[in-house]
Amino acid sequence: MNQWREQDYCHDMLPLVSRTFAACIGLLPPRLEFPVLVAYLLCRIADTIEDSPTHDATVKATLLALWRQALADDQTDITAIATTFASPQDDDQRLAATADRVLTAFRSLDPGDQAAIRPWVGEMCEGMAWFSSAYPAARPGVLQALESEADLDRYCYYVAGTVGHLLTALFARHSHRITPARHRALRHLATSFGLGLQLTNIIKDVADDHQRGWCFVPSGLCQRWGLAPAELLDPAAAPAARQVMQRLIATAEGHLRRALRYCRHLPHSQLRIRLFCLTPLYFAIRTLRLAEHDPRLLDPGHKVKITRREVRRTILISWLVAPSNRLVTLYFRHLAHRRRGLRHATTVNGPGHIS
Repeated sequence: MNQWREQDYCHDMLPLVSRTFAACIGLLPPRLEFPVLVAYLLCRIADTIEDSPTHDATVKATLLALWRQALADDQTDITAIATTFASPQDDDQRLAATADRVLTAFRSLDPGDQAAIRPWVGEMCEGMAWFSSAYPAARPGVLQALESEADLDRYCYYVAGTVGHLLTALFARHSHRITPARHRALRHLATSFGLGLQLTNIIKDVADDHQRGWCFVPSGLCQRWGLAPAELLDPAAAPAARQVMQRLIATAEGHLRRALRYCRHLPHSQLRIRLFCLTPLYFAIRTLRLAEHDPRLLDPGHKVKITRREVRRTILISWLVAPSNRLVTLYFRHLAHRRRGLRHATTVNGPGHIS
């Protein structure tokens, strides 16, 4: 009975910490849905530990190591994590405060699913400990920025590339149609699948992150256009700041094109797995298109996001195109073509006259 209570708890918590993931997870085959849900919550707890603004790098490294160890050893006591978040400030911290319940759900999974999940969450924890040490929590009035594009790649790998590999391991385990050759191809592209989505989130959230003292746009990249990270949101620096963002957008699009190849390598017969991967991919390319041509991208009072109508339309079209690699690609190219069309409109009419 305890196992079923924890399963219900995990289902209840998911939409509180991620409405987007909660909307997509139902696309998966039933046998895959709960292992992926639990894996996501395990990662979310690790991310909450790393993101805590009130704990130093040493505390975070200790808790992340404890969380990693608990996935491998049933006797590990994780009371320290619950104690650290005993007074939660939001739903993410409430999830971390009850990490033992998610751990119980993880231990109820088939041993093969546990083995597919464990190394990737463990690598995520190790990477987040590195990040916490290299980039301590921002202090009031001080903007903390990544130094180089290499550090940005490394950060994105640990928080999202590992998830791409985790999902690939679960997909291969649950689908006999994923042959060894197909599995190798998926593993080769799995990092880009995660990085494309993560970079898109970073791009659309640049202004929000600045407000809380973080800049994931590397200072080295800013310096190429004569900027300091703190100047990205300065209207006087807008032309140079847009060039910096265009560089990041181009990088994200390159990863999303590799993510498209990842989706094409998924077996046609695994329609629901393909849907689960295609839907966020199409969300990302739509969001990237908006970000590229939104004159208020770097405005702290503005949020770049696709509309609910676009979300529904994207999900519907994903269902229609998913069985065919040709249609999957054509729809992606359609979105990319619309981005190029908007770029032309920007050149001709100016950024204030995009229709």
